[in-house]
Amino acid sequence: MRAGGACGLNVKRPLPPKPMASHPLRAVLEQVEASSCPGRLNFHCHTIHSDGSLRPEQLGQQALALGLEHLAVTDHHSTLAFAPLQQWFASQAEQGSAVPTLWSGVEISCLLESCLVHVLALGFEPGHEALEPYRQGHAPIGQELQAATVVDRIHAAGGLALLAHPGRYRLSFQRLIPAAAALGFDGGEAYYDYAMQPRWQPTPVVCEAIARLLEDHALLRSCGTDTHGLELCGR
Repeated sequence: MRAGGACGLNVKRPLPPKPMASHPLRAVLEQVEASSCPGRLNFHCHTIHSDGSLRPEQLGQQALALGLEHLAVTDHHSTLAFAPLQQWFASQAEQGSAVPTLWSGVEISCLLESCLVHVLALGFEPGHEALEPYRQGHAPIGQELQAATVVDRIHAAGGLALLAHPGRYRLSFQRLIPAAAALGFDGGEAYYDYAMQPRWQPTPVVCEAIARLLEDHALLRSCGTDTHGLELCGR
């Protein structure tokens, strides 16, 4: 018989309140669905400041052409693209262009359940000292590599912590998502192109299953192209 509360029933206990419950990005992520990316929202992409091919202003040009409403550049262990892209969007707005809301972002490697995973830090205070170990251009070592430490530091910087592409790891997303929820992650990347098609599309079945599991654990859902090449709407 499985334990689960009174009379042996599985009773869902209320989850503790999220420490970043009032974060302004939450309202955007709460509206994410399979069709949000790549035309409206993109919270996972890369530039030449890590392993991408686009300069920040080139990525910005494509974001404008797509009509993106919200964007975060998530270079690996680097936030160097944020300031030039922010400045470029400001110049375009002065000329009358509609520009997306730009959120700070960085993709951080860490250990979750002894499995190497990636965490998307979004909407943090740019330049905050808490994230300094993760802006060095390479993964940290020691305690700074532990997922619990990464989440704590992201929250200290005022950001949200989301598990990137949960279906790509050595351990299953069925194990990693509950583990992430227990550590205080704010969400996960629900919609991702695991087939790596020329034009981004969320992978059926697996993305639906990930989205349901995130919802079951009261976690936010994000989406992103994980662009490393020359097209923001593809890989």
